[in-house]
Amino acid sequence: MSIEILMNVTPHETRVAVVENGVLQEVVVERERRRGLVGNIYKGKVSRVLPGMQAAFIDIGLERAAFLHASDITQGQDEEGQKGDNITQLLHEGQDLLVQVIKDPLGTKGARLTTHITIPSRFLVFTPNIFNAGVSLKIEDDAERQRLKDVITVLKQGQSGGYIARTAAEGAGIEALRADTDFLNKLWDSIRESMASARAGEIVHEDLPLVLRILRDVVDGDVEKLRIDSRRATRRVSQFAEQFMPELASRVEHYPGERPIFDLYGVEDEIQKALERKVHLKSGGYLIIDQTEAMTTVDVNTGAFVGHRNLEETIFKTNLEATQTIARQLRLRNLGGIIIIDFIDMSEAEHKRQVLRSLQKNLERDRAKSHITEVSVLGLVEMTRKRTRESLERVLCQPCPTCNGRATLKTPETVCFEIFREILREARQFDAQQYLVLASQEVVDILLDEESTSVAELEEFIGKPIKLQVETLYTQEQYDVVMM
Repeated sequence: MSIEILMNVTPHETRVAVVENGVLQEVVVERERRRGLVGNIYKGKVSRVLPGMQAAFIDIGLERAAFLHASDITQGQDEEGQKGDNITQLLHEGQDLLVQVIKDPLGTKGARLTTHITIPSRFLVFTPNIFNAGVSLKIEDDAERQRLKDVITVLKQGQSGGYIARTAAEGAGIEALRADTDFLNKLWDSIRESMASARAGEIVHEDLPLVLRILRDVVDGDVEKLRIDSRRATRRVSQFAEQFMPELASRVEHYPGERPIFDLYGVEDEIQKALERKVHLKSGGYLIIDQTEAMTTVDVNTGAFVGHRNLEETIFKTNLEATQTIARQLRLRNLGGIIIIDFIDMSEAEHKRQVLRSLQKNLERDRAKSHITEVSVLGLVEMTRKRTRESLERVLCQPCPTCNGRATLKTPETVCFEIFREILREARQFDAQQYLVLASQEVVDILLDEESTSVAELEEFIGKPIKLQVETLYTQEQYDVVMM
């Protein structure tokens, strides 16, 4: 598989695109004013303990208090030698503690925290509060897993904390792993010093910026090129690669072209499509993707695809094709939480199994963990996908000020009837000489044409003239009735 990583870097915004076999699969956007918080470590102060929720709100200096659940707290042993699990035994208001962000603020929710601090490097993750030697589950070879465990056990002797070998550690030599442990220990010593002198609500360690974080977390041996359109960022990435990932240094290159790098690869067009509800399938079918606060729904439709054999075969092929597109769209849009997929109803059990297997297979390259249920009798598949940052839509868009996020508007006819009711309401309460209606062009057009008879009858009923005036800045739902 051919993988290229494209970086579009400006002083205000960094955008990274992951392109696999010429097809955009993932986009990450980081704006300087709204840097992601995941991985950052803070000196927090407990502002409120919630026994009923077994959680606490922690002040880490953000606009909204962050959330810490009892399950995310490193617990000590109580007097009976058992782990305490009651939040009131673990925390009290006003207490200072070291916390790490594991999920950015999403929508109206504050950041999610943990006291299980983890500090990643190229090959390892340092766990200062856990003393085990662990290995990523993605490394499946038993002999390699044991080798890494043995190496880590040797390297951690005489040191506090533990290490987990990341997927990138597969095949890494002992000297490369030793360099990582030295780096991580120095970094942890620096964090502890900062913690001692920091005030509550201050950051004590900030994660790498996006251009470097991508190298650490995403880039592996399959990546052929990293193309960057900024000379300064290219130098920074090259220096980082030479120091920590020398095998990748030769793959980093500056893109000097006049045409924007995202235009050259068609990324801009794909980003625009990823913000639309409707996603077309090659066969003629399509998906409808709706993101809400509670969940995301994906509806599969045959559309113009009529197939060549029978209806069941047409449905099966559409659902099968949809699995590949759904997996890509989840990554591209960074959709997480609960996801409900409404496949077209299939009568054959084997078709259901094949569709589910296809969905699972297409999700294998997704770095975010997911869990999928069986196809229900209604053709629905429930799944969850872990998300630590806002979706692409939430990063790039905001709710429509005209419809307030409803995605619908009242029809001009509905607004006309509201205006009639408002005039009647005011006529009963006040004695005016005449009424002036201020409304959008669409509404005034209907009042002058289709509803002109209704306006005349209303004038006769209240005994006062009604004048109409177009306000070009008014939305379709906006109007005012002015007494004159």
